Amino acid sequence: MRVRKLTFAVLAATAALTLTACQDDETGTAAQGAPAAGQKSAAPSTAATSAAPAKGSTPPAAGSAKAGECRTADLTVTAADRTIGGDADRTVVVEFKNHSGKDCTVSGYAGVDLKTSAGTVSAKRSGEPVVAGVLKNGKSTYFGISYPANTSGGTGLRITGLVVTPPDETRSVTLAWPGAASLPVTEGTDSPVKVGPIGSAGQGE
Repeated sequence: MRVRKLTFAVLAATAALTLTACQDDETGTAAQGAPAAGQKSAAPSTAATSAAPAKGSTPPAAGSAKAGECRTADLTVTAADRTIGGDADRTVVVEFKNHSGKDCTVSGYAGVDLKTSAGTVSAKRSGEPVVAGVLKNGKSTYFGISYPANTSGGTGLRITGLVVTPPDETRSVTLAWPGAASLPVTEGTDSPVKVGPIGSAGQGE
C-alpha cells in the first residue's frame, strides 16, 4: 500500500511539471510576436522623392530654337536693272528684305517667270551652288536674273511683268519689269532667261 501511494505521488508531480513547461512555451511564443510596450511598428516612408529624368533625355535649352524659313509675307520683294555696260547678257537683280521682325532662313532658287506678249517664259536655274543662310531682321539678300539683249532689230517678245516666288513657297509676288523692253525670239524650248541662287548677287551687281 505504501509503495502504491508513492507511485501515485511521483506521477502527479511529473504531470504538474509537464503542464507548467507547456504553458511557459506558449507564453514565450506570444511574447515574441507582440511588440514591446511603447514601441511602434515601422511604417513605410511617405517622403516625396524627385523623379529622375529618363536616361538619354535632354531638357530643352533656352534659346535653342532655330529660325524658321522665310515666307513670302516676311519679305519685301523688289527688282532693279543692274546691267553692266559691255556684258553680253543683261541683268536684273531681285532683293529680298526681311521685314518680319524676326530672323528667318532662305536658300536655294526662287521661281522666276517673265510675262511676255507670247506668254510666260520661266527662268532656268544657273546651276551655281546653293548656300544656306539666315536672313536677319531688317537685312536683305539678292539674286540675279540674266537674259540676252534683243539685238535682232525686231520687236522680239515684249516683257510685261516679273513674277517671283521665294524658295519653298507657293505665294508669288508680281513686279513691274525693270529691264529691257523685250527678249529676242529664240528657237527651241530652252529658256534664254537664267536665275542664280539666293545670295549670288550683290546690291551693286
